[in-house]
Amino acid sequence: MNWDDARVFLAVCRESTLRGAARVLGVDQATVGRRVNALEKSLGATLFLRTSEGYALTAVGEAALLSVEKMERSALDLERQVQGLDDRLTGTVRVSTTDSLAIDFLIPSIARLHDKHPDVRVQLDASTQMLSLAKREADIAVRNQRPDNPDLIARRIARWPLGLFASQDYIDRHGVPEPGSLFEGHDLVVYQPHLQSKKELTLVSEPLGRGRIVAALSSSLLVRRSIAAGIGIGEIPVCTGERDGLVRLWPERSRPLPYDVWLVTHADLRHTARVRVVIDEIVAAFAGVGE
Repeated sequence: MNWDDARVFLAVCRESTLRGAARVLGVDQATVGRRVNALEKSLGATLFLRTSEGYALTAVGEAALLSVEKMERSALDLERQVQGLDDRLTGTVRVSTTDSLAIDFLIPSIARLHDKHPDVRVQLDASTQMLSLAKREADIAVRNQRPDNPDLIARRIARWPLGLFASQDYIDRHGVPEPGSLFEGHDLVVYQPHLQSKKELTLVSEPLGRGRIVAALSSSLLVRRSIAAGIGIGEIPVCTGERDGLVRLWPERSRPLPYDVWLVTHADLRHTARVRVVIDEIVAAFAGVGE
């Protein structure tokens, strides 16, 4: 099996449909179907069961998957090692981050980068999805979680306290909650993943037992915008609350665990010239913020 066939095989394994695999590969669905049929014919084996729900691996297909994943790792290792020797300030650097960090920090850093190195192009993905650096889905990640992969280089570039914030309009209409009141009589906005955890939900260590959750948001930017719109009280990094012109409530309180921002890249890419200059601009954008 050559690498081109392996890529088609992996895409169908991971997407379970020809349409999904075609989207990932950037080809049409009929091409993927032909490639799969040709691959099975050349190997003399059935790799997939065609079901109403999509393509499912056979026992032979599962065995092939283990070998193809090793092939993929070798190909990605070679690609990273070659790119790690590249000293040209040209080409694309893929960066993954959240929407909030993208707007406040990454986009301004890209603007400065473009002034200095116009041939370096940044492909920015801002979402809650964690792209894989090991699989070359991104070259740099700026996130609030430190990875545990030993092949990745992680550097903490910010540490911010989390505080309780509301808009002035909300305070004018509802007043300020009393500490210890469990937010009785107040509207709250929260980060959706926190609702799905099994831990007791709190804001700056205050349980929400008597408050009313009126909005659950899928990203930190949506939480910020909801607070600014006067929908309710919420917990966000102090520096972003101040940046948004919000009012900090209970300033003596903050969440026990701070909000850390990590810059992550693969060890093989850290000396690539275009990756290095993007990293330098991102680090500079965070320098001194919230300290």
